Amino acid sequence: MFEFEGFERRRRLAIGLLAAALTLPLGAVRAQAPATPDPLPVPAPAPAPTIGGTLDPTPVQPGPAPSTRQAALRVTAQFAGDRRPIGSGLVWRVLSESADGSPPRIVARSSEPEPAFSLDPGTYLLHAAYGFASGTKRVTLGPLGLREQVPISAGGLSLAGSIGDAPIPPAQLAFQVFVPLQGNSEGRLVTNARGGELIRLPEGTYHVVSTYGDSNAIQRADVKVESGKITDATLHHRAARVTLKLVAAAGGEAFAGTAFSVLTPGGDVIREAIGAFPQVILAEGDYVLIARQEGQVFSRDFKVESGLDRDIEVLAR
Repeated sequence: MFEFEGFERRRRLAIGLLAAALTLPLGAVRAQAPATPDPLPVPAPAPAPTIGGTLDPTPVQPGPAPSTRQAALRVTAQFAGDRRPIGSGLVWRVLSESADGSPPRIVARSSEPEPAFSLDPGTYLLHAAYGFASGTKRVTLGPLGLREQVPISAGGLSLAGSIGDAPIPPAQLAFQVFVPLQGNSEGRLVTNARGGELIRLPEGTYHVVSTYGDSNAIQRADVKVESGKITDATLHHRAARVTLKLVAAAGGEAFAGTAFSVLTPGGDVIREAIGAFPQVILAEGDYVLIARQEGQVFSRDFKVESGLDRDIEVLAR
């Protein structure tokens, strides 16, 4: 009896559980099913580089291209006539040509006789100055370097002066060098120079004017300058140095503060000076000397002979 009642209770409990399960909603039954595994997560893309903790919106720019390697440009100059090298007196300039037609720009210079320039490969104008002469050459420099020679048609001119066989001190001489133009021997002034100075000039013929002292002792000559040679030219003056004096008697003491005027016989003033005994260098010839002292005027004629330095006295009477 007891076994039957226990069995009956168990049966009723099983039927109740089954009925309860049948009355559950469909979604609840599905929730009991095992879940399908999720797919593997896809990694997110890496963030862009940051600057100071924030994203940098500026795109990365490529760096500058490596600079072109420079090459050596070695240059020398030579005389155009005999091809001898020029060892001094040179001034070099290297100019770059621009693509836009603007004037060339100096990129290097040197005063060495055989300089070597480090430059980027390209086309350049090479200019060599030798005093007043020069040479220009267009060169193309490659990556392996270049050695160039520039010919210059030039020579040297050294000037001096003399009275007879006696040389004139260079400090007392002044020279002017001209290029003749259309029949005018003094057409264009090239330079002023002193005695003994070496003047570097283009090859050609020049007109030289030499002044001894500071009045009318002047000589002129045409000289020829040859390429690669030094021309020594001596201009021979016919002049003398005279000392002007106003005295009371021949050989007497000179009056101080006297004003002197030296004139040609035609009345042209050659030189004026003030003092007790001023010195004047005059060309050979005839002159008139006028001396003024305290409102009085005295005069005399005199003659200058080449190479004969002497006193010219005016008697105050």
